[in-house]
Amino acid sequence: MGTRITKAVIPAAGLGTRFLPATKAMPKEMLPVVDKPAIQYVVEEAVEAGLHDVLMITGRNKNALENHFDRMTELEAILEKKGDQSRLEKVNHATTLADMHYVRQGDPLGLGHAVLRARMHVGDQPFAVLLGDDIIDARDPLLAKMLTEQGKRNASIIALMEVDPSQIQLYGAAAVEPTDDPDVVRVTGLVEKPTAADAPSNLAIIGRYVLRPEVFGVLEHTQPGKGNEIQLTDALQEMAVTPEATGGVYGVIFRGRRYDTGDRLDYIKAIVQLAVDRDDLGPDLRPWLHDFVATLD
Repeated sequence: MGTRITKAVIPAAGLGTRFLPATKAMPKEMLPVVDKPAIQYVVEEAVEAGLHDVLMITGRNKNALENHFDRMTELEAILEKKGDQSRLEKVNHATTLADMHYVRQGDPLGLGHAVLRARMHVGDQPFAVLLGDDIIDARDPLLAKMLTEQGKRNASIIALMEVDPSQIQLYGAAAVEPTDDPDVVRVTGLVEKPTAADAPSNLAIIGRYVLRPEVFGVLEHTQPGKGNEIQLTDALQEMAVTPEATGGVYGVIFRGRRYDTGDRLDYIKAIVQLAVDRDDLGPDLRPWLHDFVATLD
């Protein structure tokens, strides 16, 4: 069995250009999904899986991220004075969620470079990486399964999801072999954003990883790939073919609900999908949505 994992790394240094002008002065991770910023869903997922030590990799103009998870005594005092305990509890919840740490990425050299910036904080222990654009529905836990598999196999674990072959060019794609668990595969190769013709499968990498610390040594000599950036997928490809040195790579196939908040259309879908299932919003939203859809041509 591997070492118990306690640390999560959340890369959050991207500029969010797809959401301009909304992200001109506000980090894309702070865009609200119903009434919580997207980044809070991700931190809550890490904490629910037992990862209370969270390192966020940030960049310029990302101070709002730190402020969100910090105390705001003026607001707390106002809510306390009003007797608004419900909103006060929500504000305090974000503050006490996790032991939060921050480091700047500096040069925007890609996801692999962002993960490498976590080396001093993580040390020589396995750790999780959660991308802020992906929200995994709390009712369909994924990270806990990945942590279990890491402990059992002492390997790096990535999350995979079946996508339409026409969409595989948007993801990293995995070549795999089956194991004794239908939801777990051994990864034999990875290709970053292949064409449908070149993809080894329709199993796409989604934004959850549980990595052995050997990934740092691999990232140090990984050359820039797609987009002239240091790709985490390229480092994982090397680890997949050198299991004797790095422990190899396995994939957990996720079959639950995932929301991509990094794309404008999918962001809107995520808000609607999460809102209709909420007890406080769903009863009024569902009939309105049904009537609205009926008016569309």
